[in-house]
Amino acid sequence: MDKIERITALHRILKAARYPVTVKRLQDELGCSRATVYRDLAYLRDALMAPIEGDGEAGFRYQSGESDRFELPGLWLSSDELHALLAAQQLLLRTGGGVLSGALAPLQKRIEGLLADHAGGDRWPVERVRVIPHRGRKLDEASFRCVASAVIERKQLAFEYRARSTDERTRRVVSPQRITHYRDNWYLDAWDHGREALRSFAVDRIGNARVLEEAASDLGREELSQHLASSYGIFSGEPKGWATIVFSAKAARWVADEQWHSKQQGRYLSDGRYELKVPYSASRELLMDVLHYGSDAEIVEPKSLREQAKSLLSLALSNYS
Repeated sequence: MDKIERITALHRILKAARYPVTVKRLQDELGCSRATVYRDLAYLRDALMAPIEGDGEAGFRYQSGESDRFELPGLWLSSDELHALLAAQQLLLRTGGGVLSGALAPLQKRIEGLLADHAGGDRWPVERVRVIPHRGRKLDEASFRCVASAVIERKQLAFEYRARSTDERTRRVVSPQRITHYRDNWYLDAWDHGREALRSFAVDRIGNARVLEEAASDLGREELSQHLASSYGIFSGEPKGWATIVFSAKAARWVADEQWHSKQQGRYLSDGRYELKVPYSASRELLMDVLHYGSDAEIVEPKSLREQAKSLLSLALSNYS
C-alpha cells in the first residue's frame, strides 16, 4: 500500500470511528510499522489539516463535531498548484550556481518532496511536463532590481520610459504601488507624480532607473484595485465602455471557457455563435486579442472600436496587396 492509499484508508478509519483507534489497530489495518502510522497521522493533521485528537496511549480519532465536515482534498494537485510548483522548480533550477542556489536548496528539496507525495512516493517525472514561456521580453536586470527595491522599500522611483507605441522617451518620477507579472512580462503599477494619475509601465521599457530618498505615496488598496482591475487587461483604468464581440460557432467552443475579465458577460446565441461583453479602457490590448481570432470574431459595439478594428485589418491587408 503506497502513501496515498494509506492516507485515504487512515482517513476512512478515523472518520468511521466512534471511539479512539489504537496505534496497534492502525498498524494492522494499514499494514505498516508503528513509525509509519505516526508519520501518516502527522501528515494528515499538519499538511491536510485533519481535526485529529488523541495520543499513542488512548488512541486517535477525529474531533467530535468535526468528523462530518472534514473531507480529504483531491489526491491530485489542482492545475494551478501543479503549475505553481513546476514553475517554481524550474525557476530555482535557472538560478544555476549563483548566490541564491545554496540558500534555496532546501526549498528545492521541499518542492521535489511535495511533487513526489503526489506521484505515489516516486520521483515526479519533470521531463514529462513542459512549462513554456510565451513571448517574454528581455529585461534590463539593473532597472528591474531598482523597480523591485522601490516597491519593497516604499521609495519614489525616477526612470526614463520609452513608450512602445510612439518610441518617445520621457522622464518619470513615480510612487510605486506594486509589480505585476502578466503574460510572461513584468509591469509596474505606480502613481505618476508628473501626470498626477495612476499608470502601468512595462518594466522592459524602463531604463536608467534610480531609487530616490523620498518616501512613496501609498494609495488605498480599494482605489488601486478599482482603477487597475476595473477594465480589460493590464492597461486598465476606469472603463470607457463595454465591448460586444460575437464569435463564430467554431470559436465559441474555446471562448466560452476563457476568462477575459472578472465582470465579463457571455451567452450562446440561437445559431451557435457566442456573444461576449467586456468592460475596457484602452482599446489596444482588447483589439489585439480579438484580432487573434481572425475571421472567427466580430466587434459589434461600440462603433468606434469596430472602426478601429476595420482600420487595423485594412492596414494588415495592404501588406499583401
